[in-house]
Parts: sequence; C-alpha cells; structure tokens
Amino acid sequence: MRLPLVAPDISHLFGQLNPDAMAHIASHITPTVDDQYLHWDQLRHRTPPAGLSVQQWWLAIAMGRAPLLQALPLLDQAGRPFQFAVPNPIQIDLHHIDRDAAGHIRAQSDNPLEADRQRYLLNSLIEEAITSSQLEGASTTRKVAAEMLRAGRKPRDTSERMIFNNYRAMEYIRSLKQQALTPALIQQLQQMLTEGTLDDPADAGRWRNSDDVRVVDNRDGTILHQPPAAADIPQRMQQLCEFANADEAARPFVHPVLRAILLHFMIGYDHPFADGNGRTARALFYWSMARSGYWPMEFVSISHILHQAPAQYVKAYLHSETNNDTTFFLLHQLATVRKAIVALHDYLVRKTRDQRDTERLLHNARLRGQLNHRQIALLTHALKNPGQGYRIDAHQRSHAVVYQTARTDLLGLENLGLLDKAKQGQASVFYTPDNLRQRIEQLRQR
Repeated sequence: MRLPLVAPDISHLFGQLNPDAMAHIASHITPTVDDQYLHWDQLRHRTPPAGLSVQQWWLAIAMGRAPLLQALPLLDQAGRPFQFAVPNPIQIDLHHIDRDAAGHIRAQSDNPLEADRQRYLLNSLIEEAITSSQLEGASTTRKVAAEMLRAGRKPRDTSERMIFNNYRAMEYIRSLKQQALTPALIQQLQQMLTEGTLDDPADAGRWRNSDDVRVVDNRDGTILHQPPAAADIPQRMQQLCEFANADEAARPFVHPVLRAILLHFMIGYDHPFADGNGRTARALFYWSMARSGYWPMEFVSISHILHQAPAQYVKAYLHSETNNDTTFFLLHQLATVRKAIVALHDYLVRKTRDQRDTERLLHNARLRGQLNHRQIALLTHALKNPGQGYRIDAHQRSHAVVYQTARTDLLGLENLGLLDKAKQGQASVFYTPDNLRQRIEQLRQR
C-alpha cells in the first residue's frame, strides 16, 4: 500500500501569499468539498477552483477547518494532542445513528425484536466473531465457523480458536457495559481474544515489552505504522481509560458514538499488545456503545462491513495519523456503522419475509397454531437448507431456552414428520428432509 502524502506546511503556504491571492483564497474557505472532508492525498488529484493552485486550495480548506478542530486528551507519539472536528457530514451520520441505534430496532412487521431477540443476537455475535477474526488472518469458512459456535464444539485449529475466542469475548463485553474501563480490563479482554493463538503464550494479557513492533502491509512489506514506545504504554492506557469513562461534563464534549470510535482508533494507534490489537479495539468499541445506551448495536457487525473493504479501513487510520486529525477515521467508522445498521434492517426484512412465507405454508397445512415461534424459525431455515442438521444443544443456545424445551421443540417436529432423526455419536441430530415442503403440504391433506 502506498503511504498517503503529508499535506503542505500551512505556515509555509501563508508566507508565499500576496494580498491579492489572500483575498481570492478567502472566498473559498470551507472545511469540506462537496460535503466531503478530504485528505490532502485526495484533494491534490482534483481540479482547484479557477485562479487557485491546488496548494492554495488546501490552504483555504485548512483555514475552514481550523475553527472546527478541537484538541483531545489523547496524544500522538510526539506528545501533540490528536484533534477532531464535527463538520456537516459527521453531524448527519450521528443524527441517523442516534435515530436508528439508540431505540428499538424493528422487524418488517414493525414489532420490536422480542421473541426472536436471542436468535438475532446470536447471529450477530457469530458474524462479528467470524469477520473480526478474518480481518486478522483467520481462514476458516463462515459455514464451518458458524457450525462450531452453534454446536458448541471445541475449535480444531488456530483459525477456529481465534473465532471462538472472539465470540466468547463479545459475549463477555455484554456483561461489562455498566463497568468503568480499566487497563486491567483491557488486558483481560485481549487475553480472552488471543488465548491459544499466540507464538508466545505469555503475550496474552500483557502489554508488549518490545519496540520492535510495526504495522506492515502483508502484500508488499510497506511499514504503515510504528507504534509508541513500549515503556509509554501503561501511562497511555491509563489516559485512554480516563477518556473512555468521561461523562458529558468533560471538555471538549465528545459525542458518545465518536468516543467509542476514538477508543477503537487509539488501541490501533498505540498497539499496546504483541497481537490481537484490532480485535481488542473493535470489541472495546462495542463496550463503549453499549455503555452509552446504544444497545441495538449488539445486533450489528461492523467487522462484516470492514471485511468487505479492508484497505479503506487502513487508509482511514493513515489519513488521521498523517494530519493528526481523527476526523478522517471518525467519518470512515460512522459510515461503517450506518452500513452495518442498514445490513441488519435488510436481514430483518429477508427473515420476516421468509418467516411469513413459512407461516402461510403452515397455516394452509393447519399447523400454524400447533408450532411455537422457535419451531417456525427452524422450519424457515430448514426450507432453504435441505440436509441441514439440527442439534438440541445448538437449538437451545440459539433461543436461550433450557435443554428440555429445545428437545421438545425438535421431537415435536420429528413426530410431525418434518425432521428426520439420526444418531451422531451419543447425540441426536435432526435433519431436514429433501422433500420438506411436500411433507408440510401432505399434512394438509390428512
């Protein structure tokens, strides 16, 4: 990956101006271009307004941003505070996220997630565990990893262990949303995420003790980032926790969603561990969002979106670092959150449509009143997945019910002839017959 170019020095550009040029620049002072908060590396490829060089155009934009930028209590390696701005694009994103992720997430039927809450939550945790691990190099397919997590079987290799650890850590995060963040808690979280996956097991749960750590583009070996010195990590983590725990009385005021994203950013920037920094950063983002009351974020996967364009994720870090301006990373992550919320709504629309189709089929077969919502959800999945096997413990985990309830659900479907039971070792597995739809329709004729 090519590193972004550092912007021209503003004081040097000022020194080259004459009064006529200054008057012309003043008419183009703005923090954005077509509502985009552009980095110099992006702006330099665009055609400047008539009468301005691209350097003078950058000066006008820098002057437009200066009143918006606020210093954070988060420092770069040189001891300079990182800054952030809240231009119009960020305000718009925050409005949408406040509206869509701080209240109820509703299915297409306009009912809040109630009976199926656990199932949707499990799907989200699985998706986040898989894709967050894949961003860090896990190679297991989604189907195999999802089967492992649903069945509760032990991981078979390092990739599966990464995903299993991530799933367990995401579940743990949900129980911490009322707690303040501490350096020890960050270490505990990283230990959960990396257990059994590190070259040196002692690196789990401890700050890195070496400065010989670099973030490198694995494709071409380009050094993308050199983190701060290992000796500074304990102090930097303490400062980060103080920032993460601050309330609305702190100055500058940082919107809770921006605070969660900045926590994510700083873990990536400081790179406090030998490994697992990205997974830790994304997990802490979820902790911060949940602590601020954005509970519907439990149902979305930001890593799923990041996995689709990992280079843009890296570039957002680099743009923020080269300008000491975290606004670039904030914008990228806000867009990611909004895409993840849209993906959840699209998922709910599909699942609601599929479930309604199943309910119509069951109603015609005079079965709808005989089956509960868990059985209907299973049949909805089974109709699209011939040959799929369902275990009692996996069904129990999907719906957060006791073992006997899960067993009764599956045996009830078997008794109706809608699932076929077989033994797999000591466990019973209930399989989807290839002619499930026909079996349902045959029940109508009885």
